[in-house]
Amino acid sequence: MDTESTHSGYSYHSSRSGRSNRHGDRSRERHKASSSKDSSRSERSVVINPPDTPSQDSPDDNWGETTTAVTGTSELSVSQEEVVGLGKGIQDRTQGFRRYLPLAVGSCVGLLVLATPLVFLLLPAVMWPDRLQVCGAACEGLFLSISFKLLILLVAVWALFLRPSRACLPRVCVYRAFLITLTLLLTMSYWLFYGVRILDAQDEDYHGIVQFAVSLVDSQLFVHYLAVVLLELRQLQPCYSVCVIRSTDGETRHYNIGQLSIQRAALSILEYYYRDFPLHNPALLSASKHRAAKHLAGLKVYNVDAGAQPSNGNQSRAMVTAAGKRKDSAHNELYYEEADYERRVRKRRARLVVAVEEAFTHVRRMKKEDERATPSDIMDVREAALAIFPSMARALQKYLRTTRRQHCHSMESIQKHLAFCLVNNMSPKAFLEAYLVPGPTLQYGPERWMADQWTLVSEASVTSGIKQGTEFLLKCLDFSLAITIKSIPYIRLTEEYIDPKSHKFLLLLQSETSV
Repeated sequence: MDTESTHSGYSYHSSRSGRSNRHGDRSRERHKASSSKDSSRSERSVVINPPDTPSQDSPDDNWGETTTAVTGTSELSVSQEEVVGLGKGIQDRTQGFRRYLPLAVGSCVGLLVLATPLVFLLLPAVMWPDRLQVCGAACEGLFLSISFKLLILLVAVWALFLRPSRACLPRVCVYRAFLITLTLLLTMSYWLFYGVRILDAQDEDYHGIVQFAVSLVDSQLFVHYLAVVLLELRQLQPCYSVCVIRSTDGETRHYNIGQLSIQRAALSILEYYYRDFPLHNPALLSASKHRAAKHLAGLKVYNVDAGAQPSNGNQSRAMVTAAGKRKDSAHNELYYEEADYERRVRKRRARLVVAVEEAFTHVRRMKKEDERATPSDIMDVREAALAIFPSMARALQKYLRTTRRQHCHSMESIQKHLAFCLVNNMSPKAFLEAYLVPGPTLQYGPERWMADQWTLVSEASVTSGIKQGTEFLLKCLDFSLAITIKSIPYIRLTEEYIDPKSHKFLLLLQSETSV
């Protein structure tokens, strides 16, 4: 009784003090608003308090609900939504430009490479055709050779350089820039030699001009071979072991990669992530936070001696001390909570399996009846899926809610998957596999990924190659991936020869045995 009376007096006093403080804050806010209106009329300005810099007099955590804009009589004003939209439009145009710039540069360089040998052959025939020597059989054979080489070079350039980009990297690829520079230097060198020795002198040996064009095509083919080695073959041999850890739930994977730069390694790891990691589910991470909040909410701090409420620092220390004393029973609560969760999941799973099996059994029965029915009465697969979906919808919805994966599957996607299983004559287990076991990220739609833009955080330059001990971070909106790189150890393998004669042995049997 004493404790209850003390608690009620403390609550009454704190409520009165809270109401008086709120009344004083309202009066001060009215006074500040009137003064700000007078000053805004004289200065003709627009003032918006950003969320990052709240007012020092009355700090408020709910800045999204209480942030106000004090406007005057300005003739030109821009809303915050328009500013955000303008910045987003500029960012989208910049990203589109960065995405298609490498493709445009590669197309221009490819056209220059393919058109240069043809121009070498056409210019003498156009500028001084009367003075050219007759092209014999050997010269005509070179025409055939250069035609097939240009065709092969065209297909090779299209296959290697004109592919759609998989991602937008923060820096330019060093090897691609080196190859483009080498190609331009090679082409310009041939153009300078062609202009000085052939155009200015108006060389009459057309066979030599054709050989000069053939040598250019051969050089371009060797440059393309170098590009294949640097861009494709160099990274095939595994040299490093990569450990990828997701920051929120600790999901870990290990991969072997070759010699890559940091940004190219990050791109490969993200491709592995979307293929191998299960979908990130923030709902599963709220259980531990809810448990900690429940422990702290169950603790009550009373100030018996003083009439006023204690400071937040003393109250927090008291709550932490009390929580430390209850740590012995925390593991028991966690154990029973997890056991109860597993029991509910098994129960929901059993109900779902039974409901799906009954629905599929009904479909098989309807299929046998449709074989005897007229063609006009046969039901479409989509209609059959819509017909049997309500019988399993409630059990499936309860199971997804229990496992906290209801946001990963929409009703339309479930019906589409059900129709797909019915068309391909799949079993109920094949249908349930997509919902009983969490699949990789790519199994779900892009709207479920919640990570379309990544930020690469690295102390070293992203264009430098990876090495032993390299660490970097891939951050998105909700979580991050911590990457640690280790070198694959050098393996020394020795041989031990075993003589086949060493396996022979002699078995001696005694003729007399004891009785």
